[in-house]
Amino acid sequence: MSLQQKLTQDFFTRPDSVTIARDLIGKHFFSSFDGVLTGGMIVETEAYSGLNDAACHAHLGRRTKRTQVMYEQGGIAYVYLIYGIHALFNIVTNAEGIADAVLIRAIEPTEGIEEMQLRRGLTKVEPRLTAGPGLVTQALGISTQHNGTDVNGNEIWFEDRGVLVPEAQIVAGPRVGVAYAGADALLPWRFSLKGSRWVSKANPKYTL
Repeated sequence: MSLQQKLTQDFFTRPDSVTIARDLIGKHFFSSFDGVLTGGMIVETEAYSGLNDAACHAHLGRRTKRTQVMYEQGGIAYVYLIYGIHALFNIVTNAEGIADAVLIRAIEPTEGIEEMQLRRGLTKVEPRLTAGPGLVTQALGISTQHNGTDVNGNEIWFEDRGVLVPEAQIVAGPRVGVAYAGADALLPWRFSLKGSRWVSKANPKYTL
């Protein structure tokens, strides 16, 4: 138990979402609803920056009902729907008033695997369980009702379990599905664990 330590708000209020996205590789992401613990080790993330990133929902200070939560102090959940179907989980980062966030794209399941299989409708433990951002949220029972949740609480949280990931094992590449962002779509702000079968099929192209 001594190696299991919750990540505190200080981890998420640091000023660089790219650094935070990279540092989350090898950390663990959990949910606990109705006493059921599910989660695993983070193997893929994406960074977004509201100030100067055209791929970010809050680019150039855009404020809408959906993006308002991104302007809160780092350490709370930003959960939104894509295609009206899939809930994607982001952790808000940086200081209050600066709309940065990190998308959790994939985890390697370690806890509550049977429950995650039930939520995903799978009979086998396979990458389709948690290898993609919409799959992670479904497996962990996270939905848009958890938008704004403080990750220092007891429902959704992150842990450092002492896993040390060498820089050479972290792969960087362009983010997924942001072609509309022009040059910013090419930024190497997607990070993943080299060789992990749990990384989504949108494979990064090069290493740091």
